[in-house]
Amino acid sequence: MALNCGIVGLPNVGKSTIFSALTSAPAETANYPFCTINPNVGIAQVPDSRLDKLSGIFKPQRTVPATVEFVDIAGLVKGASQGEGLGNQFLAHIREVGVIAQVVRCFDNPNILHVQNRIDPESDMDVINIELALADLETLARRRERAERALKGQAKTGQKTSEDLLAALAKVEALLEQGKPARSASLTGDERNALRDCHFITLKPQLYVCNVDEQGLKENPYCTRVQRRAEAEGSAAVVICGKFEAELAGIGDTAEQSAFLGELGLEESSLGPLVRAAYALLGLRTFFTAGADECRAWTIRAGDTAPKAGGVIHSDFEKGFIKAAVYSFQDILACGSEAKIKEAGKYRIEGREYRVQDGDVLYFFRQNSAAKPPAEG
Repeated sequence: MALNCGIVGLPNVGKSTIFSALTSAPAETANYPFCTINPNVGIAQVPDSRLDKLSGIFKPQRTVPATVEFVDIAGLVKGASQGEGLGNQFLAHIREVGVIAQVVRCFDNPNILHVQNRIDPESDMDVINIELALADLETLARRRERAERALKGQAKTGQKTSEDLLAALAKVEALLEQGKPARSASLTGDERNALRDCHFITLKPQLYVCNVDEQGLKENPYCTRVQRRAEAEGSAAVVICGKFEAELAGIGDTAEQSAFLGELGLEESSLGPLVRAAYALLGLRTFFTAGADECRAWTIRAGDTAPKAGGVIHSDFEKGFIKAAVYSFQDILACGSEAKIKEAGKYRIEGREYRVQDGDVLYFFRQNSAAKPPAEG
C-alpha cells in the first residue's frame, strides 16, 4: 500500500519545484501560470531511521523503504469549478489521490508573479478550498438526483441505503455551500459508508505545505497564519523551502547532504515531516520484515490485523496465514539481536486477531510455505 499524495495550489506557488525536489523527477517550472498541463507523477522513498537501524543490525543484502507517490497537479484559480484556467480537467486528477497537499506561498519575491498580485496565504487557501467545494456541489446534485430516483423505485427493505445517502448529502451540502469541506460533516457510520462512492474531493484528508524562502524557515508570520488555520480545521501544516530542497536533492553524497542540512540547523529533509503528516491524516502505520536477505518497510492502516498486514506482502500470506512472530523495533534496538530478544522474553507468537502496531517487526508463518523461520543471531 503506497501513499498517494496530490500537490495542489494556485499557479506559481512552487508546486512543481517542491515536487521535483521531493521525488527527483523532472517537472516543468516557469514564472507564468499553468506551466504544468499534464500532471507529473513521481515516487519518493519514505525516510525512516528505524529501517536504517534495522539494516545496521541485520546487514541484509538489500534494504527497501516504503514509498510515496506524489502527483503534481496544475494550478487552480478562482472559477476552476466552472472551467476557468484549466478547470475541471485538473479537478478530475485530484479525485484520484488519497491525500491532498495544498501548497501555500509564504514568501515575498517581486520577481515571481502571483495570480492575485499580492501575498495573502489565507486568501489563497480560501480560493482553493471554495473551488473544491463548488466542484463537490456539482457532484452532489447529480448523486442526489440518482438517490431520489432509486428511493422511489425500491422496496421498503432496500430503502435504508438511499435514505442514509440522502441524509448524508443534506449534511454535506450545507457545509459545501459555505465553502467548507465535506470531511467536516458530522456523519453516522452508515452515512459515511453511503458516501463512499460519491468521490467527493473535500472528503479527502488535506494538509497545507507552507513554501518559504531560506530566510523564512525559522520565523515566518505567513506560516503562523497557515498553521493556525490548519489547526482550526483539524488538519496539519508543514514548512518547506522549495528552493533549498531542490538544492539538497541535487547533492548525491549523503554526508554532504547532512552537512548542507546542518548549515541551516536542520536534521532532515522536509520529506520526512510531510510524509509523517500525511500518514497521520490517513491513519497509516509502518511495520518491518527483517533478515539477512532483506530489511523492508511496509505500509498498512491502523488497526489492521496480522493476516491483513501479511496480505500487503502477498495475498498468499493473508490466505494461508497461520501465525506471526512479532517483536517491536524498540526491542531489537535495545537487545541487539533476535536471540537476545528471545532471552528477554520479548519474542511473541501472535494469531489472526493480533492488530499490528507501528514499528512491529514481523515474520509470517503460512500454509504451504517454503520459507525458513527467521535466523537467530
